[in-house]
Amino acid sequence: MRAMILAAGLGTRLKPFTNSHPKALAEVNGKTLLQINIEYLQQYGITEVIVNVHHFAAQIIKAIADNKGWGSTVTISDESDEVLETGGGLLRAAAYFEKEERWLVMNADILTDLALDEMIAADALNTANAEDDMMATLAVTNRTSSRNLIFNAAGTLCGWKNNTTGEEKWANPLRDPNTAIPKAFSGIQIIHSAFFDALTLNGKFSLIDAYLQIAQHYPIYYYDHSDGILLDVGKPESLAKAAELFKP
Repeated sequence: MRAMILAAGLGTRLKPFTNSHPKALAEVNGKTLLQINIEYLQQYGITEVIVNVHHFAAQIIKAIADNKGWGSTVTISDESDEVLETGGGLLRAAAYFEKEERWLVMNADILTDLALDEMIAADALNTANAEDDMMATLAVTNRTSSRNLIFNAAGTLCGWKNNTTGEEKWANPLRDPNTAIPKAFSGIQIIHSAFFDALTLNGKFSLIDAYLQIAQHYPIYYYDHSDGILLDVGKPESLAKAAELFKP
């Protein structure tokens, strides 16, 4: 299985560090977020990775070259001309996954102990049981979040809600709101090859919008890892917390 690490974002929440560096090169216990996640993927046999770059792209490219990919084969997807958000970034890298049946995508600023082998097994089981072509499995938890993905009783994606503004987006509105299963997205997903065939969006767009478009016709499942550790290293104070949770 190949993987993509999304590292093109501006990292505005991580200022002042990101005034002169990309967020993927923020360090926790002497290792960059990018290195930590590349080594995390290696634990599960994933050693071919593509990394998209935009904000201070040259710094990431140099770090990968200087460290020889930290033992993995790392390809660069260059978005220096325009940041394409998560969905557009994946679409730009589509050729990298041309021969893959499924692949993993994760955010560079997420640190976790999620057991990828168990998530991959769950994805395979969902694929076997799905009546229609399955498109993705999304890692989620029950943590409090400003935004939630909404799943139905069958465990498939049907909507999204911003809990702060009340904004909602629906792929398949629920007949009974009481059956809604709200989950907080972890920024980690397994995507299937038919995804690009089903996708009608292009240019700059988020993966969430892509999932909501595709979920109108095809199942997208969730994988709950609420019993584990997940940390969004998006703010300076979270770096200190990460240093405690992810000691060498």
